Amino acid sequence: MRLDRRALLAGLSALPLAGPARADAPTRGRLVEHPAMPSAHVQPRDVTVWLPPGYDASDARHPVLYMHDGQNLFDAARAPYGAEWGVDEHVARLGGDGQIRPPIVVGIHNTPLRLREYIPANLIRALPDDMRTDVQAIYGGEPLSDGYVRFLVEELKPFIDGAYRTRPDRDDTVIMGSSMGGLISLYALMKHPGVFGAAGCVSTHWPIRIEQLTEPAALAAWRDRLTEAWTGVVRADLPPPGAHRLYFDRGDETLDQFYAVFQTRIDAAIRAAGWPPDRFRSLVFPGAEHNEKSWNQRLDAPLTFLLPPA
Repeated sequence: MRLDRRALLAGLSALPLAGPARADAPTRGRLVEHPAMPSAHVQPRDVTVWLPPGYDASDARHPVLYMHDGQNLFDAARAPYGAEWGVDEHVARLGGDGQIRPPIVVGIHNTPLRLREYIPANLIRALPDDMRTDVQAIYGGEPLSDGYVRFLVEELKPFIDGAYRTRPDRDDTVIMGSSMGGLISLYALMKHPGVFGAAGCVSTHWPIRIEQLTEPAALAAWRDRLTEAWTGVVRADLPPPGAHRLYFDRGDETLDQFYAVFQTRIDAAIRAAGWPPDRFRSLVFPGAEHNEKSWNQRLDAPLTFLLPPA
């Protein structure tokens, strides 16, 4: 399938893309806003915290789910493209039914530097020189992901653990995102396996440079070189199997249609490293697109895998 190059490039600059669905602001649980949170490592950004139902009426402690692109999680009226994940509805229902350990959800809003903050620096370092130069030119400069992850680990998490009744240990600290947010979630787990016990990588944007997707031969060459670099990074940096949980998924429409070969090779590398099915899951959702509507529709899958009941 040949897609318009200009349309694809415009899509990359705006990821994650949005579907037409809308939803109401939270009616269960409570939102707390932390505007323009400062950092020594990245630009200030808004952080939205969702507290699960019953939080204010008890002294119970909760696991924490950190999610990227925080403006798209809870309220369609505030989301840039008018669509949201419906995280509060899913978590409230699954927690109320005993299907998950109900977490506090920390939505970290993105900034105009999103692409540079979400592209894993170790992937860029592993690329051949010409690919590295191309990617950095497209993204506007060197990756800022190390600073972003330092913000999460050194500044945001201590703040959240101090301000809210959390379970701060590794096994109760989960990170998740979609598209480029899937890449940075994997990177956070690899960089800080003592902090994050699980990562959810939804519609992970493996191709990195989508302008080459319009030419099959160029795509094949790009895909082979990128996946060789990525699998080397995964083999070297992923924590040993047994103590963490790792979730991937993808659709097969819009941008997700390009992910199959990339994801299949990454999956093979992770399974070859010894990750068992109860700790590693990679799912395919036929007909699913690359947007919040699709991620909303399948959100139960990562939540129940990453936050199983005690």
